Amino acid sequence: MRFAIIGTSLISDTFMDAASRVPGFELTAVYSRSQEKGQAFADKYGAKLVYTSLEELADTKEVDAVYIASPNNCHASQAIQMLKGGKHVLCEKPVATDSNELAGMLEAAEQNKVILLEAMRSVFDPGFAMIEELLPRIGTVRRATFTYCQYSSRYDRFKQGTIENAFNPRLSNAALMDIGVYCVRPMVKLFGLPKSIQAQSVFLHNGMEGMGTAVAGYDSMLVELQYSKVTQGYLPSQIQGEQGAMLIYGIPDTKVIELCFREGRRERIEIEKKKNNMYYEIEEFIRLVNGKEVVNLHNQYSVWQMKVIDDIRRCADIRFE
Repeated sequence: MRFAIIGTSLISDTFMDAASRVPGFELTAVYSRSQEKGQAFADKYGAKLVYTSLEELADTKEVDAVYIASPNNCHASQAIQMLKGGKHVLCEKPVATDSNELAGMLEAAEQNKVILLEAMRSVFDPGFAMIEELLPRIGTVRRATFTYCQYSSRYDRFKQGTIENAFNPRLSNAALMDIGVYCVRPMVKLFGLPKSIQAQSVFLHNGMEGMGTAVAGYDSMLVELQYSKVTQGYLPSQIQGEQGAMLIYGIPDTKVIELCFREGRRERIEIEKKKNNMYYEIEEFIRLVNGKEVVNLHNQYSVWQMKVIDDIRRCADIRFE
């Protein structure tokens, strides 16, 4: 499958590290606003074409699919342009800024009979499949806490006065969008859409959300979401059932799960998988496109995820210009 990449940042390098190992993947083209940066990325990974025009990329017959790794506020417009050009789109998380944008993206995919898939790596890999498989063993679930707090590599520069894209709310960036989404997605995939949301956030001097906490209410359980770009967390995520609890080490990339039962017995499960778990989202995307399958179920989770993100933003007053 002939891919193009929109964006040449670090995430694109990480994507290529995984994609180069996926059968059927071929990097054909690179888009960048800078010809020099685009050419350097293309030379690094063997792509034959470089575009500085999104219109030309959308119109070309040399590309089958596009991976979008641009800033969050560009996802919807770029995806719709590529979908209307007949390209399948794998869009980096979060797939859109809000539910309205996502609705437009899904409509464009349906009208042009192409596939749109959110690149939510954590829920496509064997670690998440193991969470789903083990969940019934802890009994009726009453509480879950999904936590992902990662001190950003760009935060020190922010404190020194350099505001990079990762800390610029004008690009639809927030801790919720970049980090918290890894907590929201497993919640909606495991438990569906909650009935209520409460949330509060901590903001930096430029209006960027640095960290936040949300509580989602279901009929018979509560889910807590804890996320941060300005602190480092060390506790695992946890799902508590009436018969025991599941400890999840690394919710974005689960490699170890521990079951703790009420009678005191513990069971540790180590998951064997690829080192770079972006592999599995790319593999699934290619499988869906080649099989001409619908992605309604995957996209339903994206719709629920964006609904929760919208509700958290309203509750915590997270705004983007």
